Amino acid sequence: MANGAEKVRLTLQKENKGWKKWGPYLSERQWGTVREDYSNNGDAWNYITHEMARSKAYRWGEEGIGGFSDNKQHICMAFSFWNHRDKFLKERLFGLTNRESNHGEDVKEMYYYLDSTPTHSYMRMLYKYPQQAFPYEKIRQESARRGKDDPEYEIMDTGTFAADEYFDIDIEYAKADQEDVLMRVTVHNRGPEDAPITILPTIWFRNTWSWGYEAFNYKPMMNGIANRLIEVTHRKHGKFNLYLDNADELLFCENETNFKRLYGTPNATAYPKDGINDYVVGGCSTSTINPNHIGTKAAGLFTRTVKAGESISIRLRLVNHTISEPFGGFDDMFAKRIREANEFYDELQKDVKEPDLCSIQRQAYAGMLWNKQFYYYNVYEWLKGDPSQPEPAYGRKWGRNSGWRHLYSANLISMPDKWEYPWFAAWDLAFHCIPLARVDADFAKRQLEILLREYYMHPNGQIPAYEWNFSDVNPPVHAWATWKVYEIDREQNEGVGDVEFLEKIFHKLLLNFTWWVNQKDDTGNNIFSGGFLGLDNIGVFDRSTPMPFGGKLEQADATGWMAMYTLNMLRISVEISLKKPVYQDMASKFFEHFLHIAGAMEAIGGNASSISLWDEDDQFYHDVIHIPNGQSILLKVRSIVGLIPLFAVEILDPQMVDKLPIFKRRVEWVLANRPDLARLISRWFESGKGENRLLSILRGHRMKMILKRMLDEQEFLSDYGVRALSKYHQDNPYKFYINGEVLQVDYTPAEALTDIMGGNSNWRGPIWFPLNYLIFDSLMKFYTYYGDEFEVEYPTNSGNLTTIHQAAMGIAERLINIFRRDEQERRAVYGEDEKLQTDPHFRDHILFYEYFHGDNGRGCGANHQTGWTGLVAELILKTAQARAVPEKQLMMEKE
Repeated sequence: MANGAEKVRLTLQKENKGWKKWGPYLSERQWGTVREDYSNNGDAWNYITHEMARSKAYRWGEEGIGGFSDNKQHICMAFSFWNHRDKFLKERLFGLTNRESNHGEDVKEMYYYLDSTPTHSYMRMLYKYPQQAFPYEKIRQESARRGKDDPEYEIMDTGTFAADEYFDIDIEYAKADQEDVLMRVTVHNRGPEDAPITILPTIWFRNTWSWGYEAFNYKPMMNGIANRLIEVTHRKHGKFNLYLDNADELLFCENETNFKRLYGTPNATAYPKDGINDYVVGGCSTSTINPNHIGTKAAGLFTRTVKAGESISIRLRLVNHTISEPFGGFDDMFAKRIREANEFYDELQKDVKEPDLCSIQRQAYAGMLWNKQFYYYNVYEWLKGDPSQPEPAYGRKWGRNSGWRHLYSANLISMPDKWEYPWFAAWDLAFHCIPLARVDADFAKRQLEILLREYYMHPNGQIPAYEWNFSDVNPPVHAWATWKVYEIDREQNEGVGDVEFLEKIFHKLLLNFTWWVNQKDDTGNNIFSGGFLGLDNIGVFDRSTPMPFGGKLEQADATGWMAMYTLNMLRISVEISLKKPVYQDMASKFFEHFLHIAGAMEAIGGNASSISLWDEDDQFYHDVIHIPNGQSILLKVRSIVGLIPLFAVEILDPQMVDKLPIFKRRVEWVLANRPDLARLISRWFESGKGENRLLSILRGHRMKMILKRMLDEQEFLSDYGVRALSKYHQDNPYKFYINGEVLQVDYTPAEALTDIMGGNSNWRGPIWFPLNYLIFDSLMKFYTYYGDEFEVEYPTNSGNLTTIHQAAMGIAERLINIFRRDEQERRAVYGEDEKLQTDPHFRDHILFYEYFHGDNGRGCGANHQTGWTGLVAELILKTAQARAVPEKQLMMEKE
């Protein structure tokens, strides 16, 4: 990457300079989170609702539209709006709770993250705000009317934007220096008539003083001067000035709860948190704001009329010193930072030739970077309650997350998104790190380190899953992510890898690997039962609960994940061994452990008469359930569970192995003395492309059979990627009979029709990016070994033979085509929504959904979850680089 201005800032960040101190670190929803739930029954969604949020001071974090804060969220900024029709300010994004929506919680707003540099020296988002009253109740009522068989009711379905009566609100940030932030809000009237709007850039302190830990004299303070300056004083950050260009007036209140409105009890302050809202919407009654222009929450009031088809802008600047002309050179600084952002991405995207793909990729990176959040959760304090607050119910001490009292999070963490999932999700985060490493490898490395720190990882070695239940079990993908981030970082640093990072992570992963072996292989047979493993409703049973009739489930996916884990750990230990030979013993340990897992998958119980996870009749991997009468039954569901063993693949360069004589000697001894295991997996004594050696569960025949199903368009292969469940089950549902009841697995290409895991997840047909990316990555490893000689039929039954590389690239292109315009200038992600497909103010802005319709590619689930769907940025890069190779070769031949 060229040494442009943004690259230099990233280098300075390594030296503890503060270019990342300020960024988009607020959530979009703090209400309805577990952290803010102090109820007696753990009903987080209803303890603080959307309607309560404007009046309730939060304990653990803050929220806002286009939010911006320091890296500990002490000083917060965001933007509020009023269209002069709503009954309250638009201070936060609206959405439905799990129970209110027919397919689970969902944000019901239109907004897009359009740009961001990794240091947040420039950022841009777009919020679309209706000019008519926001359809809160219409969304609630229609969603309540709909059932599981109906699609979700989105804001586009309300007709709110049909007549273009809305504002496009561009929110931009540009840093002049590390603690000098310029803000510009541009409001475009897309409607046919002039329309009023009130804009309220709002600044406040996260409330740290109401819980009994800080003395009152530590309470920070803001005060206003004229209508142009808010002075901000905080004991940990010193003094800042917020300059406002031509504000109508400045408004002040306190970031404290309005007890009178919420609970009918006296207030601790005359000017609680919702005072500014009540002043603006209530007709400017001064009784709700502080006439002395002091407080812990403040806003500038800008009421404007925007002419039809025109726009207006307001300007602000937050800086840690005094400036006589705060808006001098303002637009020039924005232009400079935008130019630097373009330079940064032009270098990164040099091989991406299609302008549409460049736009999609850049928005994917923007979404990844905007979805950082300061995440604060001290479980010990949360369980016991705060000194100045009522004591929580006694049962809380033994309820949700009570086994995680050691967990203390106060970090910047990449979120799946900041509305549906305003908390980290461990396996999601591993996938986030791949595209993040392309733009900021140090941040990606830090994310992996955080989850494995002693104040996150359980003393027993378990990685915390997510806020609703840290004890749930996610797939063990963190070793894989560690190696991928290491490779990307090494590539960007001219072949020099950060072995110290590998070693640091390796030690923590050893603890987690041991937890898996001890907790999820309770019979010691190297077959694993991990639970739902993030795949929610994929199977016959709810895998997060005990099996019915006392049965025991042994899982092809859990065992495949662990085989993959052993190979990831093997590869990492081999790399470290090149610098520190003592790690060769660890490489040997993981090599042998991999062999035993491969053998166990062949015959559970360790003898030839035992049942195998591989079904010779079906030529596929399946879960096995053992029932108390001694019978074992293969659950013949053709799901992505059976593809996961494909991920257990690694390539070793013999020249590298020759540098590790202790490891090499042990490998050759084991293979010579345990031919029963050696035959099951790899071709160690048969070299592949470039003399490489292959370690894989899948031998040639099994690999071909797996690929035959996976690449069959009547089974797994969709026009838009690999489905989570074979389409075979559309006409042939799998049925399991138990106690007179029939449990059935059907192909469901879009939203879930079951109530397993809350009914808001679906692995019975849709396309999910994380496992598709692992398929792509695994195929590329197989190609590294086999080269062009190993051909597959792509698609199956087409008669078209291709290399594994071409098949992998074909899958990648299908995934990219979810977002890319087709020949009719339509994007599959937007389905039949004509506004999103054709309107010039919508069609080029991308929403990155949680998952996608298995047949037509339409976006489903959480509709702003760049998260792991941000992997599309990496696929765009990989396919562009693949296309660039023959072009470069042709140029060399011509020369």
